[in-house]
Amino acid sequence: MTWCEIKNLQSVPLADIPVMKFSSLRNQCIEMISKGCRVVQFFGDMDKDCIILYVVLADDEQSKLYLAASSFSENESFESITPEVKSFHLFEREFYEQFGIKPDGHPWLKPVRKGIAGVSGNEEQYEFFKMGGEEVHEVGVGPIHAGIIEPGHFRFSCHGEKIYNLEIELGFQHRGIEELFIRKSSPIYLLKLSESIAGDTVIGHTGTFVRAIESLGEIDISRSAMAIRVIAIELERIGIHLGDLSAISGDVAYLTGNAVFGALRTKVINTTMAICGSRFGHDFITIGGVNYGIDKVLKDEISQMLAKLEKDAELASEVLFSSASVLARFEKTGIVSYQTAKEVGLVGPAGRASGIALDVRSDHPYGGFSQFPVHKLTLKTGDVFARAYIRYVEIMQSIRIIKEAVEYSMEDELRKEGGGLLPNRIVVSMSEGWRGEIVHAAITDESGKLKRYKIKDPSFNNWIGVALAVRNNGISDFPLCNKSFNLSYSGFDL
Repeated sequence: MTWCEIKNLQSVPLADIPVMKFSSLRNQCIEMISKGCRVVQFFGDMDKDCIILYVVLADDEQSKLYLAASSFSENESFESITPEVKSFHLFEREFYEQFGIKPDGHPWLKPVRKGIAGVSGNEEQYEFFKMGGEEVHEVGVGPIHAGIIEPGHFRFSCHGEKIYNLEIELGFQHRGIEELFIRKSSPIYLLKLSESIAGDTVIGHTGTFVRAIESLGEIDISRSAMAIRVIAIELERIGIHLGDLSAISGDVAYLTGNAVFGALRTKVINTTMAICGSRFGHDFITIGGVNYGIDKVLKDEISQMLAKLEKDAELASEVLFSSASVLARFEKTGIVSYQTAKEVGLVGPAGRASGIALDVRSDHPYGGFSQFPVHKLTLKTGDVFARAYIRYVEIMQSIRIIKEAVEYSMEDELRKEGGGLLPNRIVVSMSEGWRGEIVHAAITDESGKLKRYKIKDPSFNNWIGVALAVRNNGISDFPLCNKSFNLSYSGFDL
């Protein structure tokens, strides 16, 4: 095998990445995945008069990443990997959309983001899957939804009330986030940009960004800053999970849970605000460390909040998951089997609810998670119940992690300054956001400036999970199935 072997956050010279014929790259991808690896990034970059495809595979058991590349000329094509490895389906479509390199034999080649044709610049008509039959009908939902929900179109093919197929069209708010990382060089601007990738994952994406920059700039942050970052991401995880349990409760008309979990969420995000001034973690994390410390008074407040939260969340969850009416709606609804989840590459709580033992904090530890162990927690049923219950389990583990991290947080050594970025390098930064695996890949040019910045939100992996979960369910089950994933439109659209 000729791949470049690295670890999470280990930057390497571009010259160390082997460039091979795609036929060889394809065969090696299929072989490595058959032995337990999985794809985490698959993206292109313009390099003078050619297009370079970078492929990143992960061996989670060994905490290793493998990098390789292939070179293409304009309008060239390649043999699709998707027929052999389904988890490549969206990566190949995106590569074609952005660079015009066609994956021959791809079974479902169409725009990833609503008609955004990166090559021609023209918007193309999205062709939906069609089902025949006298009593088959289509139901269209969106792209404009009630309230503040972001835009996305859902096209159901139904027979009576039963859903046979759901196709999801996204990309209505394509913002050009990745290109903006290249156009702008101000650290303050880039920090604000990273906070805006997905508004409910400020800490998750900002942390992934700053660690990539710190690797390229050879900045080692203090142990205290690492601990505070752990507190920040775990508070974000708890807050969103509580909010999701509140929303899922509301979807099945369990209004007590809707109110109680919502109130508990408020206490958590107010704790984040007490530390940094923002309930969502804006301006909390910076390149070289953090902007805010945790003094003795704040430590005591966090500890008291956690002690009460642990009891209240346990009681509220015990009542929720023992309610007959709730269980009647949760259990055996929206099932995604382990085999299906594995094939399409689900990540995060959605994957773990189907038995996928994958958690970047444990498999590819970074920052403070080298000191604070994370146990990979999984369930097997892959239904709405599992996707809800896994949130409760993760809340309790995050409380334990924060309790440990608070003891190492201090007010000194919050931030270290760094110099420029290393030239002609690449780094892969992975982290575990509350939705799951976040991956940022950064490439610098000969002057040390960012020349390519590739972002993968866990929603990129998991939207297909929503479409598969609703099959053979009633159309009235869709809101519940959808909420049990709670995926990001903006994190996908970029």
